[in-house]
Amino acid sequence: MTTATARPIAVVGASAAGLAAVEALRRFGWSGPLTLIGDEPHLPYDRPPLSKQLLHGTWEPERLHLRTAEQLAALGLDLRLGTRATGLDTATRTLTLDGGAQLGCAGVIIATGVTARTLPGADRIAGVHTLRTLDDALALRGALSGAGRRLVVVGNGVLGCEAAAVARELGHEVTLVGRGPVPMAAAVGTEVGELLAERHRDRGVRLLTGAVDGFETAEAAPDAGRTPAPQVTAVHLAQGSAPAGAGAAGGGGSVLPADAVLLAIGSDPAVRWLDGDPALDTTDGLRCDAYCAAAPGVYAAGDVARWEHPVHGRPLRFEHRMNATEQGMAAARNLLAELAAATGPAPDAADPAQQRRPFAPVPYFWSDQYDIKLQAYGLTTNADRVETTVLDRAGCRAVALYGQNGSATGVLAAGLPPRQVRALRAVIAAPAPWEEARERVRAATTAD
Repeated sequence: MTTATARPIAVVGASAAGLAAVEALRRFGWSGPLTLIGDEPHLPYDRPPLSKQLLHGTWEPERLHLRTAEQLAALGLDLRLGTRATGLDTATRTLTLDGGAQLGCAGVIIATGVTARTLPGADRIAGVHTLRTLDDALALRGALSGAGRRLVVVGNGVLGCEAAAVARELGHEVTLVGRGPVPMAAAVGTEVGELLAERHRDRGVRLLTGAVDGFETAEAAPDAGRTPAPQVTAVHLAQGSAPAGAGAAGGGGSVLPADAVLLAIGSDPAVRWLDGDPALDTTDGLRCDAYCAAAPGVYAAGDVARWEHPVHGRPLRFEHRMNATEQGMAAARNLLAELAAATGPAPDAADPAQQRRPFAPVPYFWSDQYDIKLQAYGLTTNADRVETTVLDRAGCRAVALYGQNGSATGVLAAGLPPRQVRALRAVIAAPAPWEEARERVRAATTAD
């Protein structure tokens, strides 16, 4: 498929999804102008290592780059880094950029991802961090560069747990605070979460349940005539906070001394810049159809996209690395098929490259904490039934099956060999009756 106009296709978001989209556009035949817009100044980079290898110091920023400058140049991109999109008119496919500049497009792919949530006033306190961007990760790594630092991690989801594990491996004093008592329970269920809690406690992480209601700070000495932001010295927990797993909450008003604080309290889809277009639904991400289309000629990919999953029959949004790459390619292919149908002869029904195809991936995510590797396929959140089999508690080896409305929809493996993990993916490639899936999981995890 070769389609070209004087107007560019613009990909907004120089992310893994955005990079996958521009590469797929060229690979599938787009020879016209191609613009990649990113609000960060960095070349596209991989985000999962931010909370692991980069924070640990075993990787440097250059290793995170997904492509070199030379590889990007070979794509013939109009690369606009450090540039923010501030609006989109879907009727004319016109983007508004920083400073009011406008860019008329043949098509648009939105891959702006998510933004980290924070707490009121936290941005005015030195030593309080979020962890979403490369610069965020480098700032937190710098704050943990000394010996024996006191880190309070607020939020016991995937990101908070990964960062807590790295900080303990570096020898720091770590307190992990969650709204719920079990780490990662929303993503993996209570029993797997309790296994992770045991491993964190064994490694010396203090686990607490509670909500943050403020910070203590100390004034920093003036530097070159400037008054720096006050430095965090402690985190206040609200009344009713308790050790995680302690049952009924007791005590309250706890003060946690801190040299650094990481806010890992979730994220929001980066869609506020699209709110001015009434044709777009920006409720929990950019709403798309099964083809990843949000409007004619406008598609979305990655963490920002909430699309109609054709297998699960409802809109879903995934903040997972594998989905970003796969959806970037799918959006590119479907956009080109739409443009070809609109500007050229009727598409050849026998040629898959000329047809839009529903995007129906098997969701996948992983997490590395200490010596544990978690891998999950399908849907593990909002399950109404979870069955966990602990194969080796000391080794943190387990398998869990997740279901909704009598069907198995997800499966998770902790510490299992690759062969068994691959077999589990096949079990959950599509929702299956609970008992059938249960037997297939048992067979996969007991096979020699």
